[in-house]
Amino acid sequence: MALNIRPLTPDDFTAWQGLWMNYLAFYETRVEENIYHTTFARLISDTHPNQNALIAVLDNRAVGLVHYIYHPHNWKIEDVTYLQDLYASPEARGIGVGRALIEAVYAAADANGTPNVYWLTQDFNETARQLYDRIAQKTPFIKYNR
Repeated sequence: MALNIRPLTPDDFTAWQGLWMNYLAFYETRVEENIYHTTFARLISDTHPNQNALIAVLDNRAVGLVHYIYHPHNWKIEDVTYLQDLYASPEARGIGVGRALIEAVYAAADANGTPNVYWLTQDFNETARQLYDRIAQKTPFIKYNR
């Protein structure tokens, strides 16, 4: 089994959309069809360099994705990296897909000069939190949304 983490290509739309739909279903939400197309176009476009994605491919099959965004931070000179979405297919869990995707974002952030990487997760996402607790530091912040 060879796991490959790589940037999205235009040919990845169908596999990427399926993975992202499953991710959104886990969080009991969905987006309109035009959001898939708009987001994918941004993720593969050179004109949106702050919006990025990687896909995990195992034995020629897409099994995971990660989206991350570089943005300014008022408390830092350099931008920071927001890891917005992370998903591994159920059949590919437990073999390091999530860790590989996060580490690939860490490497991209370091190369971009934006080494501070942060993300949010639901408190009930206990399986993923076991990984997160090993590779990052949990903060005490609570998210509010309007």
